[in-house]
Amino acid sequence: MIGALHRSFTGAAPPGGEPTGMREAPAHAPARRTRTIAVALHGIEPATFERCAVIRDWLGDHGVDRVTLLVIPARDLHPVGARSPEMVRWLAERRDAGDSIAQHGFQHVCLRRGGLLTHRPGEFSGLDEEETRRAVHAGWRVMKLAGIEPDGFVAPAYAYTAALRQAMQRRFRWWADLLGVHRVPGEGDTAQAAGTSRAPAFSFAADGLLGRVLSPPLVRAGAMLPTATLRLDLHPADLRQARHMMALEWVLQRSHSREAVTYRQLAGA
Repeated sequence: MIGALHRSFTGAAPPGGEPTGMREAPAHAPARRTRTIAVALHGIEPATFERCAVIRDWLGDHGVDRVTLLVIPARDLHPVGARSPEMVRWLAERRDAGDSIAQHGFQHVCLRRGGLLTHRPGEFSGLDEEETRRAVHAGWRVMKLAGIEPDGFVAPAYAYTAALRQAMQRRFRWWADLLGVHRVPGEGDTAQAAGTSRAPAFSFAADGLLGRVLSPPLVRAGAMLPTATLRLDLHPADLRQARHMMALEWVLQRSHSREAVTYRQLAGA
């Protein structure tokens, strides 16, 4: 995945105005004058909650006051609200403090018709339009009923299908893929209201010895690029990898002058 990022390191400055305090950047505002850093914490669910909370506190200690939180609505088909009220309260508190909450798939496992598991890449791969719409809506409804309605969507492994892209338009203000964050036009908006903030996502590889060894220097290299926005993807497993956390600390120290923003702010949504 890291290799694909090196095909698109530069891009237009992200839309949305420069935030002040805890206010969200308005849509269609002038381009940002300051360089930004957008950190997303993936895979938040009851089983990873403690590690995610530790990582979020650690980020705050290192000056990252806004993070995009990617929540799995129903891992193993257990709604997040019923399974972990403590996590839901934490998410609501983080949202009130300025973080953004996004829906991260439905179960975060690969599905096929009939609900059986498969090893195809991407949770929505192989599902038709109606099956995709139901899965996306079910995840959104689970989170809304829990009081943590998401404002954006990020597909597991950034694996999007045509049906998934269509289903997202009905529920969310923005969505993100590997190379950028995209604004979804609202009702009454023109087609020009859609926008994209080009910013490739850098992340640490958790699987395989080679990936764990090579990804930290690649993330460091990404932080040295003169891009308008530095985008970092973190996962609960990173907390167990000392090399990952050391590289992340180096990146954050180097990026101390960048302003922390959420994906919603990047999209201007």
